[in-house]
Amino acid sequence: MFEREVNQQNVTEAEIVVVIPSYKEADSIAHPTQVASEGLQKYFPDRKGVIINADNASPDGTEEVFLGTETGVPKIYITTPQNTPGKGWNFANAFRKSYLLGARAIVCVDADLISITPEWIKYMAEPILDGCIDDGCIDDGNIDDGCIDDGCIDDGGVDYLTPLYSRHKYDGTITNNICYPLIYGVFGRDIRQPIGGDFALSARLAQHLVSVPWHRTTHQYGIDIFMTMNALLGDYRIAQVGLGAKIHKPSAPKLGEMFIQVVSTALMTVAASFKKWKSIDSIQETPIFGLKELDPAQDLDVDREAIRGNSVRDFHQSLQPLREYLSPAIIGRLEKTFAQSDGPRIDTDFWVDILFDVIGAFPTCDDPLRLVESMRGLYFGRVFSFMNETWDLTSAQCEEPIRQQGIRVFERRNELIARLEAV
Repeated sequence: MFEREVNQQNVTEAEIVVVIPSYKEADSIAHPTQVASEGLQKYFPDRKGVIINADNASPDGTEEVFLGTETGVPKIYITTPQNTPGKGWNFANAFRKSYLLGARAIVCVDADLISITPEWIKYMAEPILDGCIDDGCIDDGNIDDGCIDDGCIDDGGVDYLTPLYSRHKYDGTITNNICYPLIYGVFGRDIRQPIGGDFALSARLAQHLVSVPWHRTTHQYGIDIFMTMNALLGDYRIAQVGLGAKIHKPSAPKLGEMFIQVVSTALMTVAASFKKWKSIDSIQETPIFGLKELDPAQDLDVDREAIRGNSVRDFHQSLQPLREYLSPAIIGRLEKTFAQSDGPRIDTDFWVDILFDVIGAFPTCDDPLRLVESMRGLYFGRVFSFMNETWDLTSAQCEEPIRQQGIRVFERRNELIARLEAV
C-alpha cells in the first residue's frame, strides 16, 4: 500500500533492487544510499540496479535528502499514506515494486547504518543471483578458500540471506534472548541474527511473503522475524552473510512498541506453525557467505540498574494479566525472585520455562498483545540476569552463553510440544 511514488528517471526494470526502509531518517539516509550506489556500480556494472527508499511519509525531510543524494544509480521514492507507520508496510511496498520492476535480487539495509561498505552489496546480492561466492563458503564449521560443494547453494541461488556481524553483547537483546533461541531450538536452524535488519532475498521469496497472511504486528517491527520464520516454514534456501560489525544508532534494552510487535509476531508464528515444526529432531547448520572474520563490536553504554528498575516496575504493573495467562507454578517462582533485594534472578532454564509457558498460552489467549505486553518485566528480568552472568565477558565471549539458550530450548522442545498438543 503506497500512496505516492517519485521515479524521476522513469525506471521500469531492474535486476537488483536495494531497499532502504525509513521513518524520520533525514539525518542518516544519505550515507547508506551513497554506499549502496557505489556497491552496485563497482560490483554489478552490467546489471540494472535501482535504490528504493520505502518511507512512512516522514515529516523530517527524509524524502528530500534521499532524492537529493548524488548517486550513479537511479533512485525511486515510495511512501505509505501519512499516519500509516510501520516497517512491515515499507517492505510490503518495496517487494511489490520490486516485482513490477522484474527484480531477481532484493537487498535490504537499514537507513541508520554507519558500517555499510560497497562490499555489503556484493556479499548480499551475489548469493541470490549466483548461489555461490568463491571465498565465502563454510561447511561443518571449517572455512575454506574455495567453494565447498555441500556448503554452497549452487542450483539457482539462495532465497534468503540473514546478516552475520559482531554486535555488542547487550545490543539486540530481543534477538539474543527470544528470537535466536526460538529459531535455533524450535525451528532447528542456527541463524544468529534472524531480525538483524539487513538482509537479502530472492524475487520468489518476496512474492511468497506478500501472499501469506500477516499478523497486525507484521506490518510494523514484527516484519523481520516474520520473514525469517516464513522462509524456514516455506523450506526456502537460507544462508547467512558475514558483514563485519553492525554500527548504527544502537537500541539498548528499552520499553516500547518494538518489543511487543517483534515478540508477538514471533510467538504467534511459533504457536500457529506447531504442526510444521514439531517433527524437527536435529539442528541444521546454515551456510555462510561474505566475510570470514568479523570486526570488533560497536561500543554501547548500558545502565544495568535502569534495566533492573524497568523489570521490577513492569512486573508488578503486569502481575494481574500474568496471573491470568501463566501457570501458578511459574507465577509463584516469579513472585519469589522479584521480591529479592538483588533480584530478579532468571537463569537460562527458568527463562525457557517462562517462554514455553507463554507460548503454551497463545492458542487459547483472547488478547495476545496484552499477554506479550505483560511479558516486558520478565524480559527485562532475563536481560538483567544475563548482564549479571556475563558482565565481565567480552562481546565475543558472550556468544557461547547466548548459544546455550538456543541449545536448551532444543533440548527441552518436547516439553513445548506436549504443552501445545494438550491445548
